[in-house]
Amino acid sequence: MILKLLILAVVGVMIYRFFGGRLPSIGKTADEKKLDDDTLVECEKCSTYVTVKESIIVQGKYYCSHECIK
Repeated sequence: MILKLLILAVVGVMIYRFFGGRLPSIGKTADEKKLDDDTLVECEKCSTYVTVKESIIVQGKYYCSHECIK
């Protein structure tokens, strides 16, 4: 009986670590919800501020136009 509980606890810790130390959430996180609005972000190249909807995202960085990506 104790061996079963110990194995269950070890499996639980492994699953917890697999998810990066936090439990999986359903839906979007608070940070993702913030970026859905007309939040201003800074262009990586020219430092111009544009909304998330107007920006171009390349490898996790925000750019204001195709010219700044080059």
